[in-house]
Amino acid sequence: MTMNLTWLNGCATALVTPFRKDGSVDDECFSELVERQIRNGVKLLVPCGTTGESVTMDESERLHVIKMTVEVARRHKAKVIAGTGSNNTAATIDFTRKARQAGADMALVVAPYYNKPTQDGMFAHFSEIAKSVKGFPMMLYNVPGRTSSNISAATTIRLAEACGNIVATKEASGNFSQIMEIIRLRPKNFRVFSGDDMTTVAMIAIGADGLVSVCSNEIPKETSQMVTAALDGGFSKARRIHYKILELMEANFIEASPAPCKFVMKEMGLLEENLRLPLVPVTAPARKTLKRILGDLGI
Repeated sequence: MTMNLTWLNGCATALVTPFRKDGSVDDECFSELVERQIRNGVKLLVPCGTTGESVTMDESERLHVIKMTVEVARRHKAKVIAGTGSNNTAATIDFTRKARQAGADMALVVAPYYNKPTQDGMFAHFSEIAKSVKGFPMMLYNVPGRTSSNISAATTIRLAEACGNIVATKEASGNFSQIMEIIRLRPKNFRVFSGDDMTTVAMIAIGADGLVSVCSNEIPKETSQMVTAALDGGFSKARRIHYKILELMEANFIEASPAPCKFVMKEMGLLEENLRLPLVPVTAPARKTLKRILGDLGI
């Protein structure tokens, strides 16, 4: 089955989940943040990923956040790539089906964390999920820094060739040799997205198709413009934006993400700085650094 995925490129935002002081999801704030993304040029929305603190949300909360994203996206012809992955294959299958029923356009499925499967285990995990949701596109998510395991280039290509609905990967390994191998060998129309803001322009220069961004939560217009310029071959413009916002892109990870991002968004008046344990607000030195960067950017 050939899927129409002409929309699968550009800047996607790994959406933060705003919480109230009592720990509940702030629905009104979340919907406003999604609207803000779309107003500023982002048409790919990624709820319930790492940045959304999905691992500290129960299933009903995650499904609710996905449904809210879909509701806003449908009004503006935006697309929703829902985070559905876990280190439990059966649970991932069940939740991916529910995300599909909720109206998501695609699933973002992270590599199993903690279990540390072999490459054959990776292949079995992802291919079993893909078989369970035939016709529903999936994006792999390779982030060894958080999962303690890597989806190799060979396994990525093997999955892309074996499973017609595994159509993309979000690569946050930082391993450019691996990324270039995937780009070199990928089937036609298989998309490669950067999973790190800082590497995006370089990855697009070697053939990547877009970015799943943390920084675009804060500055969606600038981040989206950087990605669009690079994809259009305007690398001079893309580099200017890249270096202008580089410090902010890096500072989003000076402490455990999304704590720095939530502090910045609080300073911008976009949300309350509430996180779920075991994450805590950023320390005083980090606040000082982030405030200085915001001042330099004129935010």
